[in-house]
Amino acid sequence: MSKLTDIEKKLVEDYKKEYPDFRQGDTVKVFYKIIEKDKTRLHPVEGIVIKKQGAMQRKSFTVRRIAYGQAYEVTFPYYSPKIEKIELTKKGKRRPRRSKLYYLRGRVGRKAVNA
Repeated sequence: MSKLTDIEKKLVEDYKKEYPDFRQGDTVKVFYKIIEKDKTRLHPVEGIVIKKQGAMQRKSFTVRRIAYGQAYEVTFPYYSPKIEKIELTKKGKRRPRRSKLYYLRGRVGRKAVNA
């Protein structure tokens, strides 16, 4: 088991980037690389972080966004080479009492932001 842990630590060091310290309830903008035919572009996804999970190299976070009246959630691996950068747009008003903010799925607009 320790050999596996050593390999995971090495992989984390290879892909380690400096991201801002964010947690559930914060609004972030994730710039994700998308490859289309022969060129790459950055696709920004801005939304509220509803969960962070995992440890070491398996760490990931989920961002919930509402666009054109339709809500969708995107899960990003924390150490993905396709993530160009993460910007912390807005901190949450207060520390959430839950680690997974699934209750935001039933709310829209200011009710979701102020929760």
